[in-house]
Amino acid sequence: MYIFFKREIGEYMKNMYEAMQSILDRTVDNKKVFGASFALRKGDFRWSGVSGNMKESRPFFIASTTKLFTTALILQLRSQLKLSFDDPLDRFLDGNILDALHIYKGNDYSKQLTVGHLLAHTSGLPDYFLGKGKDGESLEKRLFAGRDLSFSFEDILERTKMMDALFVPGTKGKAHYSDTNFHLLAKIIENITGRSFFENCDSRIIRPSGLTDTYLYEDITDDRPMQLYYKDGVLNIPKAMASFKADGGMVSTSLDLIRFCEQFFTGKLFPYDYIGELQRWNRIFYPFSSGIGIQLFSLPRILDPTKTIPDFIGHSGLSGALAFYCPREDLYIAGTVNQMAHPDISIRTMIKLSRIVLKD
Repeated sequence: MYIFFKREIGEYMKNMYEAMQSILDRTVDNKKVFGASFALRKGDFRWSGVSGNMKESRPFFIASTTKLFTTALILQLRSQLKLSFDDPLDRFLDGNILDALHIYKGNDYSKQLTVGHLLAHTSGLPDYFLGKGKDGESLEKRLFAGRDLSFSFEDILERTKMMDALFVPGTKGKAHYSDTNFHLLAKIIENITGRSFFENCDSRIIRPSGLTDTYLYEDITDDRPMQLYYKDGVLNIPKAMASFKADGGMVSTSLDLIRFCEQFFTGKLFPYDYIGELQRWNRIFYPFSSGIGIQLFSLPRILDPTKTIPDFIGHSGLSGALAFYCPREDLYIAGTVNQMAHPDISIRTMIKLSRIVLKD
């Protein structure tokens, strides 16, 4: 009986592994997606897979999933009483940074900005990446056209100050996703600690968590990360990728990301009680809401009346990378489809893979 039972369990697990690998293989169509890498954990169940031109040991750009690392650093500093969500930015940043940073309807609200506003995207600051500059063009459009460039923190500030703010900081029910927020958070981290953003990530998160293939991309000659794709071609923008830093400059693997995700949501990196505080949601773009330093993926009842697709909290990136935790099912999932033009495919892949594990 025991041998029969063991054989049945082994067959069941084999079928699950094959079904999940099949999802990745079908996702890679060599038209929109040329490679995929994912890892999933639920209890004792562990799975990881790659398809197409991805390799399990080769890191990839995680884009805005980097923001989870920035959030973790801020929460660590909060636990050490170095800052609070309500602290105004002028406690940590020089006047030249804040001068005319947030102008809304002719009024300067720069000194009303807080750490919490930045984390929750409730600052009302414009997005230096998606917003249009003096030439009427966004950085996103320029980079997606393959016109690479480097930019500094000062460049980001100058670009942001050329754009109008969207609302008064902390306006109830208002949120606007802005990468500028996280560059400011990185500067706060650096000013408090006297160390660079990467040094903080490395000493406070990467090495303590045993992340062997995770780092901040800073050397434009570094060819270790998988090349990004935009539509049907490689997007070669190393100068930009080395400039993003705290809002989107990390590289990692699916196995490292899922380990980090577990550390993040189980209180290994900062007090576990903080997780509940982060879940104050404002809609940013369908079907995501922004919390305090994290995102919520939740399909509305009209599309999923019985909530067969559970809610996930974590973060996603424009590269198609993601790292999410499903509290209802105690499930972790991380990975990428490495496609800048279709990051939504990564979310659909996450749902398909999760359904395999949750169907019973």
